Amino acid sequence: MKRVGVIGGGQLAWMMADAAQTLGVKLVVQTPSEHDPAVSIAKETVFAPVDDATATEILAQKCDVITFENEFVNLDALSILAHQGVCFRPRLEALAPLLDKYHQRCYLRDLGLPVPQFLALDEVENLKSQIEYLGFPAVLKSRRHGYDGQGTFIIQDFATLEQKLSYKTTTKTLNKSLFLLEEFIPFERELAIIAVRSVEGEIVTYPVVETQQEQQVCRRVIAPAEITPNQVAEIQAIAHTLLNSLEVVGIFGIELFLGTNGKILVNEIAPRTHNSGHFSIDACETSQFEQHLRAVCGLPLGNPALQCASAVMVNLLGYENSHNDYQSQRQQIAEIPQAHVHWYGKTQSRPGRKLGHVTVLLDNQNRESRSAIAHSIESIWYPR
Repeated sequence: MKRVGVIGGGQLAWMMADAAQTLGVKLVVQTPSEHDPAVSIAKETVFAPVDDATATEILAQKCDVITFENEFVNLDALSILAHQGVCFRPRLEALAPLLDKYHQRCYLRDLGLPVPQFLALDEVENLKSQIEYLGFPAVLKSRRHGYDGQGTFIIQDFATLEQKLSYKTTTKTLNKSLFLLEEFIPFERELAIIAVRSVEGEIVTYPVVETQQEQQVCRRVIAPAEITPNQVAEIQAIAHTLLNSLEVVGIFGIELFLGTNGKILVNEIAPRTHNSGHFSIDACETSQFEQHLRAVCGLPLGNPALQCASAVMVNLLGYENSHNDYQSQRQQIAEIPQAHVHWYGKTQSRPGRKLGHVTVLLDNQNRESRSAIAHSIESIWYPR
């Protein structure tokens, strides 16, 4: 399969470009705006919202297989195309239990995978009794379309929960059935693993990484994470169980908590390439983007091993509303030894928006030196 359709035209699709060129694959992108990053690298573009299935029908005529840059799609509408023979990878049935976070939690629990305690907020009148066993603080999440901390709230008491829900439920488009409440996990650190499954069912996993979030947005990724071999094996087993159960073809990002009690819990599943795997572009023999294209095109999977002792990835997040390309800061960061700067070419900056990332390759796994590198990058990037 040499022509790959991608639903979504952000930086994740943009970062497939080098891999596509290496593999001789042509990318055709469905995305709403001519300013979206992947437009510049696409062989062809279908300009339409990502949930526009009529546009996806046009996309299907231009390619051999369709994959996803994000999960904000209309599965019911796409299933009509699948029944007509359009090849989606991952298959729509693999996405179905994951797009709603409550359904995702139920699926993981029913698979026997460790997850926080949770409940759906369907019945207002029983709310107090429903949440008694969760306790506070608790985490309120939008069941659909939340990412980078959007739609996630730490709730300290019942009054705050009622206030947040009454505020949300007064709008015409939101109601309580769109929310999930789960226990707050006092974690030692947050972890993630990128895993890929081929057409033949082979599974390959990348090194487990530590992700460091601020205001629920990923700021840094440390590869590999400082955890025990048993914890690595447990996380790899979770990835195998999930991907095999869903019969996935393609790459998944799995976010996890390492609790203060040493227990591992699954936080969220991203059925696509993921921010926690960006380090692989520069640090691994096969990047997550090449690996994903290999899987969806039916090619043999590549080697995910690190080619350095460790790596630090730092997201370059917007901190103001502007049209600046931050050339000066990027040049300073690029002068850090073994630094690789990836700039997504977005025309507008706003607070929290992912504008680019930088990965620094290291010849040691010293925690202090990895922290110092991250601090150096952020001291150049963010205004004092």
